[in-house]
Amino acid sequence: MPLIDRYVFAPDFRERHATNVNAGVGVVLANARAYRTEDDPFFRRMIGLRELPMRLSRKILGGSSVSHRPFGIDNFFLLEANESEIVYELAGRFWSLDYGLEVFSNASEFLAIKTPGSAKLVLNFKVRSDEAGQTILSTETRIICADRSAHRSFTPYWYLIRPVSGLIRRRTLHAIRRSSEAENHNQ
Repeated sequence: MPLIDRYVFAPDFRERHATNVNAGVGVVLANARAYRTEDDPFFRRMIGLRELPMRLSRKILGGSSVSHRPFGIDNFFLLEANESEIVYELAGRFWSLDYGLEVFSNASEFLAIKTPGSAKLVLNFKVRSDEAGQTILSTETRIICADRSAHRSFTPYWYLIRPVSGLIRRRTLHAIRRSSEAENHNQ
C-alpha cells in the first residue's frame, strides 16, 4: 500500500503527474527530498501573485510589521518516508489570504485533525522501476475537506489554482529528473 493512502485514502480532489528518469530509484528519491520549490522562479512569481492580496491587506490595515516568509516546501510537514515514497502534508483553509494553516507535530495529530471548515492536503513523491529498468517518478496531491462548508470554499479555489499547480508539479518533476540524471551521469 502506498504511504499516501494512510493519510488520505478517498480524496475530494486529486492531481497526479509522472515522468521517466534515467537514474536509480535511490538517486531520484534523494533528489526529490532535496528539491526546493522556492528555487523555481516561476513558483516564486506565482506565490508572489497568490500572496499579493495578503500583503496589500496587511499594508492597508496596518498589520504585523513582521516580515512574512513566502509560502514554500518548508510550510509542509514531512509525514513519512521510506525507500520509495515521501509524504508531506498541510492542513488549514488554503483559500484564505493567509492559508489558515494548522499546527501539529506528528502524523497522529495530522490524522486527528477534523477542524470544521478546513481541509487536509497530502503531497507525495514516489519512485518505482518499470519492466525496462527505467525509474518512474510521480507526484500526487490529495485533498480531503472536513465538511460541506470546507468543500464549498475549497472547490472554486481548486479550479482557480489547479492549472498553475499542475504546471508547478510538472516543472518540479522536470527539475528532479534533470538533477538526478546529471548526478547519475557524473557517477
